[in-house]
Amino acid sequence: MTTLARWARAEWGLLHVTVREPLLKRHWRAVPMTLGAVALTAAIQVVQNQSWGYGFVQDVGAVRAEDPLWLALLRTPLSLFVPALDLPVWGALAQVLLVFGIAEICLGWWRTLVIAYAATLAGTLYARAGIALGPGTPFGLPASDAQVVDTGPSAAVVGLAVFLAWRYGAYVTAGAVVAAMLLEVVVKENLAGREHLAAIVTVVVLIGISTLRRRRRGQRERFDSGPGPGSGLPPIQSSTRRLGPDQRRSCR
Repeated sequence: MTTLARWARAEWGLLHVTVREPLLKRHWRAVPMTLGAVALTAAIQVVQNQSWGYGFVQDVGAVRAEDPLWLALLRTPLSLFVPALDLPVWGALAQVLLVFGIAEICLGWWRTLVIAYAATLAGTLYARAGIALGPGTPFGLPASDAQVVDTGPSAAVVGLAVFLAWRYGAYVTAGAVVAAMLLEVVVKENLAGREHLAAIVTVVVLIGISTLRRRRRGQRERFDSGPGPGSGLPPIQSSTRRLGPDQRRSCR
């Protein structure tokens, strides 16, 4: 086995094993939510490219910082599946199929949607905070960004990719995704890049919460199971023991 193959096995081996068996057994039935997300993204892309459909998609799924907060929160769930008009839709569809599919198998469909929604919502809220701070501050944004439509599936894809990579020990991959998003902000200063970073920060917080919960669960399970044979602790003695002849006489 070559060095590259050994590295790939160490980096993605656990993730590959986790995904491979469900796909071999159930094929596409293993990722129903992902298929629905891909179909919804493709359908929205077709509709928003029609003269009669563009306004409808903007009304139900386009989020801008200038919108009232209640309206933005109402539109955010659907905004996950509204691809950018200035980018090829096949790229968005491939990202959703790959990353959402792996996440659905590894985490379950509802955890996948929760993380995706949290990452997208983080970008939405950051845009408002950044515009309020103004361009003169490190995390501020120009007022013109209030009219820019928030990122679609990409923030959710980035957030899920980082969470999965960390959860399954692909730390180089997680670092590469973070580095790519930082490079995007440096090379192409735009709202989408900043929102991707906000999504990553949110996912890092979720990783910390998940790690803490798993650690506490492990400690609780070890406590409930009691000391093991190699723990060095004395075994628990029974509260009743057999009395000797002399002790029985003294009790009479």
